[in-house]
Amino acid sequence: MAVQRDCRDKGSAQVTARANPYPPPRQPQAGGSLNTCAPISLHTYIIRGFTVDMRTGKNILPPSPPSMPAGSNTVGITTTVPVEVLLGAGCVPVDLNNLFITSPFAEDFILTAERSGFPRTCCSWTKGMYGAVRRYGIGRVVVVLQGDCNNNQALAEMLEYEGVECIPFAFPHRQNVTEMAGEMRRFAGRLGTDPETAEVWRERLGPARKLAHEIDMLSWREGKVHGLENHLWLVSTGDFCTNPDRYRSAAERFLESARGRNPIGGRVRLGVAGVPPIVPEIYEFLESRGATVIYNETQHQFSMPRGGETLQHQYTGYTYPYGIRCRLKAIGREARRRRLDGIVHYVQSFCYRRIEDRILRDALPMPVITLEQDRPGAMTGQIKTRLEAFVELLWSRKSGHEIF
Repeated sequence: MAVQRDCRDKGSAQVTARANPYPPPRQPQAGGSLNTCAPISLHTYIIRGFTVDMRTGKNILPPSPPSMPAGSNTVGITTTVPVEVLLGAGCVPVDLNNLFITSPFAEDFILTAERSGFPRTCCSWTKGMYGAVRRYGIGRVVVVLQGDCNNNQALAEMLEYEGVECIPFAFPHRQNVTEMAGEMRRFAGRLGTDPETAEVWRERLGPARKLAHEIDMLSWREGKVHGLENHLWLVSTGDFCTNPDRYRSAAERFLESARGRNPIGGRVRLGVAGVPPIVPEIYEFLESRGATVIYNETQHQFSMPRGGETLQHQYTGYTYPYGIRCRLKAIGREARRRRLDGIVHYVQSFCYRRIEDRILRDALPMPVITLEQDRPGAMTGQIKTRLEAFVELLWSRKSGHEIF
């Protein structure tokens, strides 16, 4: 793997990627007309660099900037990594998954990857990240080679072949603070910084993470945050929308508004386990059927809910990289604490984690429905019918009127 010495070294030589096949990013017109917006659910659109709920006109999330100029200190990440190390090195981290799924070119990203040699039976998140790198001309990417997707090794090889610098990071095979500390020191060294500087950023990010946790608690304790909002705010703690200060400021405004809401209500309390859904429509559909999503497993972990006295402790307590047994403990704990009635297990088509579905269904003491989707877009009628039936089943159990 190529080594990047320091994100702040603007004079260092930049690699040249293939010619960008896309036109320049489209800029919304003043006022944010709908024909310049990218839908991510029935009522939510990207407008003027913010995600806006069209029913209220209120900002619910500042997403990643729409333009990633080549040669800048922007560094793409394939999943949540120690973002404090990147910030300590002067980098601007951007989660490639978020760039992909919020883009008006999301389907084009997948098609570009397939034209470049990615098979049809490859995960769409992987193809979408590749397309995002191509679309925005990102020259450096942190690729997680252990503790994330099995496709990342090949993704890194393809990106390097095309002139993109790939910086490896590997979560230890087991939850071990000493091994995590060693990997973080190696990671920091590759970026021209050190763990001590990253620790300063851990403290600086503390208030922003606390706000994310407050938004999450407002979801399940008071029922004043929609499932989609919970998903968006927590999933964005992977890169803090490339700007932690802006994330913190927007989160403060959101909390001030959300605290004044009436409870959303809902007959059934649900959790969503598994990777973040490639179809955000799932949240609004469930809510329209009387169910509220008050727990998003992986997104909750992105926010680092357990914290830690040091950076290595914080990321050792992060369950996502460490297998299903570790995840099940966290899911079970949160299911009891949030009094969940059932779990929606979302699995991505062609993902190895699909194999773990049986273990999760057998281990959790509550009803579980498994949903699988391949590409972004509207949910199929079959998925909607299954979700509706699941909600009705849970409500009948909860109200004491068993259907079966």
